[in-house]
Amino acid sequence: MVKRINLALQGGGAHGAFTWGVLDRLLDEEDIEVAAITGTSAGALNGAAFKAGMVHAGRDGARETLNALWERMGAVGDMRIANWLAGLEPAQIAQAMEYSLPFSVADTWSRMVSPYAYGPFYRNPLTPVVEAFDFGEVCADQGPRLFVCATCVRSGKIRVFTGDEVTTDAILASACLPNLFQAVEIHDPETDRTEAYWDGGYTGNPALFPLFNAGLPEDVVIVNINPLERDEVPKTPQQIQNRINEISFNSSLLRELRAINFVQRLLADGKLQAGEMSRVFVHMIADDALMNSLSVATKTVPNPVVLHSLKQAGRAAADRFLADHKPDLGVRSTVDLPAMFG
Repeated sequence: MVKRINLALQGGGAHGAFTWGVLDRLLDEEDIEVAAITGTSAGALNGAAFKAGMVHAGRDGARETLNALWERMGAVGDMRIANWLAGLEPAQIAQAMEYSLPFSVADTWSRMVSPYAYGPFYRNPLTPVVEAFDFGEVCADQGPRLFVCATCVRSGKIRVFTGDEVTTDAILASACLPNLFQAVEIHDPETDRTEAYWDGGYTGNPALFPLFNAGLPEDVVIVNINPLERDEVPKTPQQIQNRINEISFNSSLLRELRAINFVQRLLADGKLQAGEMSRVFVHMIADDALMNSLSVATKTVPNPVVLHSLKQAGRAAADRFLADHKPDLGVRSTVDLPAMFG
């Protein structure tokens, strides 16, 4: 029996290579079908690659397209400084870079100098990475439905792109950290004006509500790459800023999970009738121990060594999830929402 699931893919810069590994492992399961994907930032890139590959050549095509995406990401190098630490272990790279003079200078520069200061020399380094997608396949009616999340700068509201709206600019907008990249301008048919967009993580990392549509399955598998908890109090400026980003980029997800928990309680208590609201089975694939050993440095530097280590970690995390919870798909949640919000 085929188990249909929805995927919710978080953003987190180069740490999105963890999701690459998760998807690579899920593709091994012939009896699991991905019906829809909602993604933000790196999650949007992974979702676009997965869908384009599935439309082009099924599971093998999805695996090839994901591999090609992260090969392109590895070729980008540091988005602020040279890629100068190849060969170390991911945790070593994170620690070495966090305290290195080049990274500190680059980090300070990115906070003091606007990306608009580059004038005609500015070019988003992710543009060639995204332009390599076949958008006829990304936007096709076949394959999983794809939702890409971005934040409208003017209103502060989320915008979800889907269907033919998913363009190079939409994906770049979803991954637009404002201290690194210029806002991406896209026409909004609802306001009939050109709006500027920043990273979708501020308002939906990722947004879950697009998955609550008729015809989509009840199971939502969240691939989480921003740690929900860190036991140690951050002390350095880099650690403090990194934790601020993690908290802010998790806040929208936690709000939606809290709302899901509330609705599920009402359904369980008989205060809502089945059919009035969607029943949702929530699952999560993560490796918080690994992500706690990394830092903002490894988010902004797509070092090939780190990317492939993250891929293997993602495969291992998905393997553990499948071993423990595959029978639960379509049956029950494996995330204890009452305990999470108790």
